[in-house]
Amino acid sequence: MKVLITGGTGFIGSRLALRCLERGDEVRVLGQENTPAETSNRTLIEKRGAKISVGSVIENPDLQGLFEGVDVVFHLAAAQHEMNVPDRRFWDVNVTGTKNVLEASVAAGVSRVIHGSTIGVYGVPTTVIDEETPCRPDNIYGVTKLEGEKLALSYRDRLAVVVIRIPEVYGPGDRRLVKLFKPINKGAFFLIGRGDNVHHLIFIDDLTDAFLQSAEHDGAANELFLLAGKDPVTTKQMAVTIAEQLGTKLPRFRAPMLPFLALATLMELGLRPLGIQPPLHRRRLDFFRKSFTLSADRARKAFGFDPKTDFAEGARQTAAHYKEEGLLQ
Repeated sequence: MKVLITGGTGFIGSRLALRCLERGDEVRVLGQENTPAETSNRTLIEKRGAKISVGSVIENPDLQGLFEGVDVVFHLAAAQHEMNVPDRRFWDVNVTGTKNVLEASVAAGVSRVIHGSTIGVYGVPTTVIDEETPCRPDNIYGVTKLEGEKLALSYRDRLAVVVIRIPEVYGPGDRRLVKLFKPINKGAFFLIGRGDNVHHLIFIDDLTDAFLQSAEHDGAANELFLLAGKDPVTTKQMAVTIAEQLGTKLPRFRAPMLPFLALATLMELGLRPLGIQPPLHRRRLDFFRKSFTLSADRARKAFGFDPKTDFAEGARQTAAHYKEEGLLQ
């Protein structure tokens, strides 16, 4: 199979690229090198045989040429964590960039496009979530990703499209949770709030399995799916499990949420207009605030999705990777 992965120098895209290369697929990657992690990922997958094009889905002059001869496109490029850019940037990448990918796919005769979305489209849920749960995104990332979903599904009469809502992802290669593992390893982590909010993370290997199943199974075409990891865990349970894997203990100190939320709001209001990334912002505090309990029944029935990795095993593998890479110092 010939595949193209947009956002392929990111965590998820690069691990998907490695998985496809292991299978013997021909892999093309469109990605950027804005961070040391992206540069490292680019080097890794290029050495394994991926063909790399450095660029974006909105600024690449040879976008059409990348799609020629491709069977399946995994569209993972997105504006996500940036807090020092105007809202227009999110619209450009997550909506206009998606349209560019879809148009190029149609023109090149691509068989299927797997569009990576997010549980961020739900906003602040209060019940167990599935594909029918109303979407009420509460930030520009979620708003634009929901628009990208609608756009992708509007192309169902021109090519096979699969939309996958992705929960929190972790595992070897991830750099986001270093911010959690490192202070726990040093005994400097503390909970903000009660720590009883629920995460339904998915381990990276389970996610790449789902991508490939959705690309190959007839029952997945032209549908929207929500994925979830093996078991939900609370923030406190996450921290305790990580500490156990690292051989450390958590401090008993716990901080109230309200002062941190007020500080994050002030930093956003003061720094974002200046183009400065706030060191603390409200979306970062979502880790301690939002609860997501997810149902992946539709994906299980449609293409056999069956996550294998519980959080204890996933944390063990992630901790081992961070130690090997020297990221916990």
